[in-house]
Amino acid sequence: MEAGLVKQGGGRVGHVRKVGYVKEDMSMKRKPYRRFKNPSVFRVPRALQKLFVSCRETFKGPDTFISPQEIQRLCNILDNIKAEDVGLSLDLQFFNPDNILKENPRVTCTTMYQCNNFSLCIFFIPANGVIPLHNHPGMTVFSKLLIGKMHKKSYDLVEPDVSHNLSHRPSQLRLAKIKANNVYTAPCDTSVLYPNKGGNIHEFTAITPCAVLDVIGPPYSKEDGRDCTYYRDHPFTTFSTTDGEIAEGKEGKDSYGWLEEIEVPENSEMDWIEYMGPPITETTF
Repeated sequence: MEAGLVKQGGGRVGHVRKVGYVKEDMSMKRKPYRRFKNPSVFRVPRALQKLFVSCRETFKGPDTFISPQEIQRLCNILDNIKAEDVGLSLDLQFFNPDNILKENPRVTCTTMYQCNNFSLCIFFIPANGVIPLHNHPGMTVFSKLLIGKMHKKSYDLVEPDVSHNLSHRPSQLRLAKIKANNVYTAPCDTSVLYPNKGGNIHEFTAITPCAVLDVIGPPYSKEDGRDCTYYRDHPFTTFSTTDGEIAEGKEGKDSYGWLEEIEVPENSEMDWIEYMGPPITETTF
């Protein structure tokens, strides 16, 4: 049975505005798949089907332990997945480096597969587009940059909470350790974030048009307490503290920052498109 899209917009961050394919040429500048492509004509790439089977074996529901061996197995599979395995190529108009949307560079997303235990999503980020700083409560997330060049910044909250030591404390402010603050260019290794570590709070900024494959387990679910929280980050030195020992270790203050919870930002809204790459099948072969 073809799995395809089980739940529209399931891999979203923020608010997804569903859009269809329109016949004007302007739409082609935004859509990362070729028009009139029929997923049923694809033969399922071995790497993509292997990823699906491994996800089904690994993700057993919320609060389940994922072993280091299972983490490494998924990373090995994702490291070998290429853009063409999901129906993408550099010659598509979306990935043309001259195709820069200077106004409102909205992110587009598509859900390849979703069930209660995990989802497979692709995020298409135009040049200068941003997926703002957000968290992944109770989730393990694998991210593979398929095409493009992007900046990634990620944090982990410091436990226990030391924000009560601030002499001037804005509401909802937390100390966080910077886990990544780097530029990545495809092809590169898969990154992994965990429910409470590994950069659970992260932000993507596209330098060139990008495609990012995310494996999320379990998916976002407001009903199950896995809703998305957004943050604004501040340099560590922005706020004074009554505790002189905070972040004074050998890593120094530059390894830390303050995260402030914010309302849903405008640039978190995404467009949703139908997945038009090779279909995933639930029947293994």
